[in-house]
Amino acid sequence: MVKTKMQTPLDTYQWELEDMDSHTFNFETQKGKVVFLNFWATWCPPCVAEMPSLQKLHDAYKDKVTFMFVAKDEPERVSKFLKKKGYDLPVYYSKTQGPDVLTSKTIPTTYIIDRDGKIILAETGSANWYSEEVREKLDSLVKSE
Repeated sequence: MVKTKMQTPLDTYQWELEDMDSHTFNFETQKGKVVFLNFWATWCPPCVAEMPSLQKLHDAYKDKVTFMFVAKDEPERVSKFLKKKGYDLPVYYSKTQGPDVLTSKTIPTTYIIDRDGKIILAETGSANWYSEEVREKLDSLVKSE
């Protein structure tokens, strides 16, 4: 079951990440956007189990929502994993500590952040991210401009 009743505001957007091509990415640039944020690793069975639904969701919403898959893994392992499975997802690595409210000791952990910087969904564990419930939630968030 996906939890959608949160309204926790981000305490900060100060967070520096790096993409698969070693380009620096500042989370600050995501202010005012709908963000789908997933923490995962290749060695995590629940993370791997939810990847097909994450890829479908990304394919359907990548032009409307910012997707960020933050890997807790070695870049080489992640690259091999994505290639082997045929996934095309925007993967990042933390260079600095992220916002405290986005800290979890469990993976996978997923957050959906609205345009106002409120965490409206926080889920630990594997989920079907291409469910009707999630798609309806994203549809309502991207329409509220």
